[in-house]
Amino acid sequence: MALTLDDIEILFRDKGNAQYSGEPVSQLEHALQSAHLAEEEGADDELVTAALLHDLGHLLNDQGETPSLRGIDDMHQFFALPFLRGVFSDRVLDAIRWHVDAKRYLCATRPAYWAGLSEDSRRSLVLQGGVFSGDEAREFIGRPHAQDAVRLRLWDDKAKKSNHATPDLAHYLARARRCMTAVPA
Repeated sequence: MALTLDDIEILFRDKGNAQYSGEPVSQLEHALQSAHLAEEEGADDELVTAALLHDLGHLLNDQGETPSLRGIDDMHQFFALPFLRGVFSDRVLDAIRWHVDAKRYLCATRPAYWAGLSEDSRRSLVLQGGVFSGDEAREFIGRPHAQDAVRLRLWDDKAKKSNHATPDLAHYLARARRCMTAVPA
């Protein structure tokens, strides 16, 4: 069943105050900061929407606080896709689907990247398959929309600032509405 923007708003309202996996922000603050960073870089509606929704799977597949501490990879990058398919373009879905692989790619291709990851991002990296090999990195970056996933990943990594002002959820849902491919029934 596809989610409507009202459903997404309710998810953020009901579950968005949960802490974002060991970080000093809530799930909603992380989503808003990610979208805000995309917007500040001049990203279009599709990429801003992907930034807003990239961790929606955490809210839909609630594994409790910081599942990586319990050795759980919640596969959040895949969990939301069935609920967003048909509502948003492949570009939006691919950026969401591949933002975890983008972390694995960046660790393989930018030597200083790993050192900048938060403790939870490093812990989850191991659960998510670890750093890509050279062949895996080349295969990844050749995928359609992989560059978008890399951009999203970099915003994701920065979107963890306590008490950081951003536009509200309604602002980003309006951008999401502009790039919807269909309105779910």
